[in-house]
Amino acid sequence: MGYINFDKEQLVNLEYSLTKEMVRSNRAGAFTCSTILGCNTRKYHGLLICQQPGLSNLPFVLLSKVDETVIQRNAEFNIGVNRFPGTYNPKGHKYVMDFNADLIPMVTYSVGGVVLTKETLFVSHKEMIMIRYTLVQAKSPTRLRIRPYLAFRQLHELSKQNLHINAYYNEIPGGVSFRLYENFTDLNMQLSKEGAEYIPIPDWYLNFEYFKERDRGYDYHEDLFTPGYFEFDIAKGESVVFSASTSKVVPSTIVRIFNSEVKSRIPRNSFENCLLNSAQQFVVKQNEHTELIAGYPWYSRQARFSFIALPGLMYQNSLIEDCKVIIQNMVNEMKGPCFVELPDSNDGNRTTADTSLWFFWALQNLIKAGESPLNVWSQYGTVLKTIIQGYRDSAVKGIHMQPNGMLYISESYPDITWMNARINNRCATPRYGLVVEVNALWYNAVLFAIELAQSTDSNFVETWLPVAENIRNGFAEVFWNEDKKCLFDFVAANQSNAQVRPNQILAASLPYSPLAENHQKLVLDKVTRELLTPRGLRSLSPNDHQYKGRYAGNEHERNLSLHQGTVWPWLSGHYADAYLKIYGAFGLEGIISHYHGFEESLREEGVGTICEIYEGDPPHQGNGAVSFAASVAELLRIKYLIDTLSSQSD
Repeated sequence: MGYINFDKEQLVNLEYSLTKEMVRSNRAGAFTCSTILGCNTRKYHGLLICQQPGLSNLPFVLLSKVDETVIQRNAEFNIGVNRFPGTYNPKGHKYVMDFNADLIPMVTYSVGGVVLTKETLFVSHKEMIMIRYTLVQAKSPTRLRIRPYLAFRQLHELSKQNLHINAYYNEIPGGVSFRLYENFTDLNMQLSKEGAEYIPIPDWYLNFEYFKERDRGYDYHEDLFTPGYFEFDIAKGESVVFSASTSKVVPSTIVRIFNSEVKSRIPRNSFENCLLNSAQQFVVKQNEHTELIAGYPWYSRQARFSFIALPGLMYQNSLIEDCKVIIQNMVNEMKGPCFVELPDSNDGNRTTADTSLWFFWALQNLIKAGESPLNVWSQYGTVLKTIIQGYRDSAVKGIHMQPNGMLYISESYPDITWMNARINNRCATPRYGLVVEVNALWYNAVLFAIELAQSTDSNFVETWLPVAENIRNGFAEVFWNEDKKCLFDFVAANQSNAQVRPNQILAASLPYSPLAENHQKLVLDKVTRELLTPRGLRSLSPNDHQYKGRYAGNEHERNLSLHQGTVWPWLSGHYADAYLKIYGAFGLEGIISHYHGFEESLREEGVGTICEIYEGDPPHQGNGAVSFAASVAELLRIKYLIDTLSSQSD
């Protein structure tokens, strides 16, 4: 039995199996995503999802899915699964006998005397999905039919039956190619088996139903075009590979490509290997530009979460050089003291209070991963000073530095912290004034820059050391909540917000803390009692009357709960930092337990990876993006912290 395994008896239960999604991306930025049985339950599912240079930089779903039919003695058994209004048709789930994902996803079907395996593989450096069918057992001659369903639509939209479609195809070696609309690339579908037939029977299948979109309050019916099907005989013990790609391949090389790709995979045979396997998929290279995708299936790059995630990836030898390139690329795009938060969007230049400060945190970890402090200062010293001076000089819109050295966010910009969900164009969790994690990050940034500049820039040190001292001297005076023995979340002219939130953990976790050790411990104790769950830290204490323990409903309802109790796994990394800072080796057992507590989630919503968020109430169901870079990366960083402290304690 493999590391990632499921209850075989439950696989035929769609309520069980359709909650489990898998995503696989490649270094070119393309990806595949669906449920483990191949039944699409959201518009973000598809077998081949990639960018289209002739259209936009957004991903497009070219091939939505394929259905297979096993044919024996003129009897047909369709092993696909699709949801239509009021029914599932076909109901191929009843033939499923096993699922395994240790190397690549493999479903085993039993149809009468036939046992067939289906292995799905996404190629690492091409926009190509491959499926290998192997006939394990058969008592009589067997034939296999493969029917593709094409979408050719933007990721966030849905395909609808129309008269503009180009149903014509071109014959290519081993298969056919389609281009349903102008400006798209070709979709080339080919088989490794010689003599396979292609039967053109173009048709529309209407009203595929995606219940995940229904539950999210969006349009949830899609029409897909099927141009026909492939059909071929398959013998016992024989394997046939189906390939769908934006580029043609030589049919005789299909099997070789498949086998080579399988050999290159990190096996998902342990918790850490699952995290490493997942982490590699966030690093993409497009047009010689390397960046970090925030999460799948709907995020692009986000500067804030790039800097939050990068530290956890830096300690992996296979990713350290990519991390350095990603940092430099983001620096190259800077505008003044600010990073471009979202590329290629109207929000690309939006203000954030903390993204530039997370950059300092990323560099601190780069040094811990082995980079010379002198090299970091030589390469990025000017950038660090530009950022710090920019905050001081109010060059970051909506923020100014007070005489006590702290950063103050204007009431006109309540959505520029990481808790930035919006409802009806208004911030769902407004935070302004002196915000606790922004000022903790600010203090850490100033002292880190001073540390690097000690031997080379005395003027900078002399200018900013008194500012850092003022911040430290005033931090507890401003933020300490004596009644609750923790920190206020934000303090403005007209209020001190006493809601217990996880943001305060950064004041204890960062390398430079503005808190005395006794206050750090009290913050840690409060967070442990009210916010800690097996999936990370809640965004609000359950004792708060605004707490929402479930994350469900339409966009309005979900944004109401996003930062009002929903659990964020990435905060576990900072919890671990604070915990080990206070308890040292004596705290290892608790952090090891918390780390391994995530293992069971690998078999839940995001198979082999960690979701963006989890519900605040047990059983803490996964939600948001199926696979989120910061969630995965911070767990890898926790493993690094555990290993490092364990080796020091031996």
